[in-house]
Amino acid sequence: MKTILNTALAGVLAFGAGMAQAADEVTLQLKWVTQAQFAGYYVAADKGFYEEEGLDVTIKPGGPDIAPAQVIAGGGADVVLDWMPSALASREKGLPLVNIAQPFKSSGMMLTCRKDTGITAPEDFKGKTLGVWFFGNEYPFLSWMSKLGIPTDGSEGGVTVLKQGFNVDPILQGQAACISTMTYNEYWQVIDAGLTADDLVTFKYEDMGVATLEDGMYVLEDNLADPAFKDKMVRFVRASMKGWKYAEENPDEAAEIVLDNDATGAQTEEHQKRMMGEIAKLTAGSNGALDVADYERTVQTLLEGGSDPVITAAPEGAYTMEITDAALN
Repeated sequence: MKTILNTALAGVLAFGAGMAQAADEVTLQLKWVTQAQFAGYYVAADKGFYEEEGLDVTIKPGGPDIAPAQVIAGGGADVVLDWMPSALASREKGLPLVNIAQPFKSSGMMLTCRKDTGITAPEDFKGKTLGVWFFGNEYPFLSWMSKLGIPTDGSEGGVTVLKQGFNVDPILQGQAACISTMTYNEYWQVIDAGLTADDLVTFKYEDMGVATLEDGMYVLEDNLADPAFKDKMVRFVRASMKGWKYAEENPDEAAEIVLDNDATGAQTEEHQKRMMGEIAKLTAGSNGALDVADYERTVQTLLEGGSDPVITAAPEGAYTMEITDAALN
């Protein structure tokens, strides 16, 4: 009897070990460094939501020298986070990225300007120097200026575009009247540097009607032909959105989880908790499914992006609802 029991116990342990080894691996490439912008994924990992779905998820931080599209093209990730302008540009150039989920419902992008430059409305941009992020992030700006009829070549009646780096120095040092900021990050860096909200005027792209979708989940189209990969992505999206909703409801805890995963130690508790509060406003209202109207607005904005638009034709097959339909049902 003892031998039988021992044999049975060994079988159970072996089965359990097999189950542990059966977790499907997923590698996620972030668009930027570890911060509350990506809290939902870190929360999903910390709270065991991925494990519950039979997934072993590796989260790879990004940085100024890391392009998510290049990472996935080289086989370094199964899914990447990217802004739609960049993803659609990559698709038109031959990298078949497909949006499988869209946790961010709203855009956090804006221009932050110093009031002492005399800017109170978009019409006041004329004759000023404006800091703009490039690498695909300039297109909403160019579309906005095109709609306003303001040239961006520095000519009379136009604006001078300063290619902005990953800091807020141009507005602090007087090199630009306005700079690109995110509601959850660079705006607060300006505040922390000594300027007050009363010193500034902000123009949110969302309010200007030129916002484009940010921080979507993208995979390679060919991989979606594999049923096993699709099933893995369904589970990944379901667990990730569970993480995002938990982060929205528990922002301070989510920020702490992010800090625990910041290997650089560069982030501060105050900044991450403030960031998480702002991020929650952008993910609110999204269950992860892409809103087709938001997608079409983004495409139209990109097509109208001045003389050199990010895309030259409306893309086909750039998103699928199949993954979120299965994940959410």
